[in-house]
Amino acid sequence: MANKRDLKKDINYVLGDIIEAVYVWELTNSQKPTKESEAIIDDAIATFDELIVRVNDRKVEDKKTHFKAINADLETKGRALIERINKLK
Repeated sequence: MANKRDLKKDINYVLGDIIEAVYVWELTNSQKPTKESEAIIDDAIATFDELIVRVNDRKVEDKKTHFKAINADLETKGRALIERINKLK
């Protein structure tokens, strides 16, 4: 992990791409949002908010370990959201 700015960019890009993928799915399938697709978008936004709050926490003693944990959480939560997109009907 290079720095805090890069971690924030990664969070923004990953979750932004997930939201964009849901919008593309909506356009190609039903032309209108479903409850499942809206839930994925809501969860992506909630995940974004949670991770950004954790990145901006200044009371952390071991920043390197803290940022690695945030990066790992981004990866696991991002994969879970992608799996949910792939299961949309």
